Amino acid sequence: MLTIPATAVPEDALVLALDVGGTTMKGEVTDSAGAVLASGVLETPQGEAAFETMGVLGDRLLAELTTEQRASVARASVVLPGIIDTARSIAVFSANVGWRDVHIGDRFSSRWNMPVLIEHDVAVAGWAEWRFGAGRGHDDVCVVILGTGISGTLSVGGRLVRGGIGQTGEYGHISVRHDNGLPCACGNTGCVETVASGASIARAYATRTGRTASAAEIFALRDTDTDAKAVLADAVDALADGLVGLIHATCPELIILGGGLAGAGAALTDPLHQALTERLRLVPAPAVVLGEFGARAGLAGAALLARHGELA
Repeated sequence: MLTIPATAVPEDALVLALDVGGTTMKGEVTDSAGAVLASGVLETPQGEAAFETMGVLGDRLLAELTTEQRASVARASVVLPGIIDTARSIAVFSANVGWRDVHIGDRFSSRWNMPVLIEHDVAVAGWAEWRFGAGRGHDDVCVVILGTGISGTLSVGGRLVRGGIGQTGEYGHISVRHDNGLPCACGNTGCVETVASGASIARAYATRTGRTASAAEIFALRDTDTDAKAVLADAVDALADGLVGLIHATCPELIILGGGLAGAGAALTDPLHQALTERLRLVPAPAVVLGEFGARAGLAGAALLARHGELA
């Protein structure tokens, strides 16, 4: 296995980045300015077969480069969903893709003949927003990624906080509806995700109205549809309830929203800030802002990780 130094690659080097999602995986080769020299998308197959597809996507992107460009690719990173043990290079578990205890080892570094970093997708996305996006210049930042699930990162005193084997914050599995909540896929009841995720917002609206609409469509209806307004208010309340304890414990300066739901913009940031302000007494309500990388946070973060060498 190639040794991976925790140092930045040379300024003129290129990097290969892969962001693996539950439905698709995206990849790019970029230079130091972020210019894209090769890009591609493949469907993510279920189970361990996904790792061979990652290799294929990387092969294709490298093959698009000129001989000179290929020689300039100094490092790669592959960011993965689920639970990742980066110290032992093991993809421990992904419920969405269906792998368990896959030893990655040197399968990518040997295949592409370069050092390859393996990391958690949300850890990388949150780190990128904190260090290079909407949170740059701030030491205490909470990034919340809102989409099919809800998770995020926390930076305290200028350091990224990680769990025992490198986990990020599972904010979506903080239980906030103990008495009348819905069952969550994690096995608990009334988790934030059961109320505030994109799928949960769509489900709640369908239950109230009998009509099918996406979370984005429901946000668009909020000023003219009382049911949409009520569903979104409940989602914001659940998210605020889930974040209050974290804010009391760490006093972040900023809450940065990313993921698909962040596309709602001020329709989400403004009511969330208001809900937090109403709940907080001893500590100030942090500003609530949108991430700068948007849906590209994972892929942009993977490229930045490959370039810098560590989440620092």
